Amino acid sequence: MSVTIQTSQNVLLEYEPASIGERIMATLIDYLVFIGWVLLVIFVPVGVLKLNPNTFYVVLMLLPLLFYDLICEWQLNGQTLGKIAMDIRVVMLNGSQPSLGAYLIRWLLRIVDTRLLGGLVAVIAIAANGKGQRLGDMAAGTTVVKTKAKVSLADVTYQSLPETYEVQFPDVRLLTDRDIQIVREAMRRGSEAVVTRTAERVKEVTGIRTDLPARAFLKIVIDDYQTLAARE
Repeated sequence: MSVTIQTSQNVLLEYEPASIGERIMATLIDYLVFIGWVLLVIFVPVGVLKLNPNTFYVVLMLLPLLFYDLICEWQLNGQTLGKIAMDIRVVMLNGSQPSLGAYLIRWLLRIVDTRLLGGLVAVIAIAANGKGQRLGDMAAGTTVVKTKAKVSLADVTYQSLPETYEVQFPDVRLLTDRDIQIVREAMRRGSEAVVTRTAERVKEVTGIRTDLPARAFLKIVIDDYQTLAARE
């Protein structure tokens, strides 16, 4: 099963949804972070330093735990520490960058998803939805996907090219850094159909004509763009 996301450039990318098990493990890791924080700011002062924190101090120190998911996902590009450990991330189904509003909706509905019935609501929603969405994701238009690439990063990332490398398609200078990033993502995560559509889109933008296979063509596009950018 995969989730297809259409970018603003009309390129379709396929992601593998994070499994229920991976999301649960990410949550458990986040709970370990919670425990570590409580030990650090409450039990150490009380048990080790023999301090007597008042109620205001305790509430103030526990506030970060309340907003942990919201702040982390907002500041860490859709990830909490648990999600980072499990290589999963929150993304928008429309291909855009999740906004603070989207993260806020997910955070508010977490009470229903994960706090009621011991998280059973979220498990049922994710299993039944088909896009890896709990209720908060459905409301925010997000889902959680795996961040690991389907192919080796070495196949598509910028690599050292020989100084004698000759640019085959000079018109790739018509592309932007964002376009090249989309090309790389399509090669990393997309099916052959996605790669083919991406190659066709690049040809439309640049006017390049070639009979090369789509994947081979896009690899040259990346190398040419890298070379031209380095020379400018």
